[in-house]
Amino acid sequence: MKKISVLLIALFVLIGIVLTSCSKEPSDNSTQKKAVILGDEQFDKYLPLLEGKRVALFSNHTGIVGDKTSTGKVTDITDEASLIHFGFDSEGNEITYGEHILDALISHDVNVTAIFCPEHGFRGTEDAGAQIDNSVDEKTGVPLLSLYASDETHSPAEEDMASFDVLVVDMQDVGLRYYTYYISLYYLMDACAAHDKQVIILDRPNPNGFYVDGPILHDDYKSNVGQLPIPVVYGMTWGELAQMINGEGWLTTGKNACDLTVIACENYTHDTKTSLIRNPSPNIKDMRAVYLYSSTCFFENTLVSVGRGTENPFEIYGSPYLKGVNGFDYSFTPKSMTGALEPPFMDEECFGVDLRSVPIESIWSEGINIEYLVSAYNAVMSTSPDKSFWGTPDDNGQYWIDKLSGSDELRIMIESGKTAEEIEASWQSDIESFKKQRAPYLIYE
Repeated sequence: MKKISVLLIALFVLIGIVLTSCSKEPSDNSTQKKAVILGDEQFDKYLPLLEGKRVALFSNHTGIVGDKTSTGKVTDITDEASLIHFGFDSEGNEITYGEHILDALISHDVNVTAIFCPEHGFRGTEDAGAQIDNSVDEKTGVPLLSLYASDETHSPAEEDMASFDVLVVDMQDVGLRYYTYYISLYYLMDACAAHDKQVIILDRPNPNGFYVDGPILHDDYKSNVGQLPIPVVYGMTWGELAQMINGEGWLTTGKNACDLTVIACENYTHDTKTSLIRNPSPNIKDMRAVYLYSSTCFFENTLVSVGRGTENPFEIYGSPYLKGVNGFDYSFTPKSMTGALEPPFMDEECFGVDLRSVPIESIWSEGINIEYLVSAYNAVMSTSPDKSFWGTPDDNGQYWIDKLSGSDELRIMIESGKTAEEIEASWQSDIESFKKQRAPYLIYE
């Protein structure tokens, strides 16, 4: 009898738990399942700010309103989906894109007087760092003003600042300090602050916005691949970063000198992982490359190729100097192609590592994996100790790896035999300090 009573009590408790759980409101995770609404879709919020104004646009081929495509937007980033090249569906068919922000503004009777173009040009096809002349958009007749028209400066020309009243920004970035688009944004904000021009950012998700990692840039190592004292992976959207640029006084005109408005995304948090719809630059060809770029970009201008001149740049790496070395048995041969006309080791067989089979969740959890660089350095030095792994320093004695990492500390630690774990541990305290510094500028949870 006693056993039956106990069983009945347990049954009633179980029923109560089930009823309680069924009556609860959906968890906060449900917001992540809602479609992210980009800033450029919210016309009612920013079109009134453009009435009667001459508008300059900072954008490129990625400025598709709402990221609309003929197949819809991929939301689940699986191992297989991460390898589908941008511009194609899962069956290899080309997709078509929705309306570009330039066409959308013009269709809403906005007076667009200029378009500022970043590295790779308005159509995103030019080689890394290539000089791009000013031109005119064939479809609309709007002047295209290149921020890469000269090797000397990537700031807007003084005469161009007189052609507009408001700058509208709509461009997809990948959220890494050495990805140059944000540097162009910084220069434009600085120029707008100096000339009393308003800046309106139509915010977009940061595909690497779910973590912060890497060393912070030292002032002495500012370059065309690094301008701000932030980590390699800074975990902020452009709207958030722009607020930090303004609020921290990083503009030459001083603190909060830029008249800045951010049209924030809806249904986005820093845990949201959204898939891009277009290659943001010629050699970022799928989502796996977007995630691996923070680790493999460190090979640039070393004796190891990152796969430029292949169909899988930043997802593979190798070198002729790694031939026969255990663990570097994957081979590829870089060829001249659009976006990589003269890739390193062109037409030479390289031996290295293929990262396309690494589980995508492992890449997310690892963040920057400096072991790739450490192991390749040690291997090349074991076969070719007379070679300069890092290439040639500039006139200031700085190697390209120094510019990418933000100082000479990473290079020196690798040369001295530090392990990847020791190196990654060395920047953790700076990361925590940066997280506290950026906190006031965050828009999203």
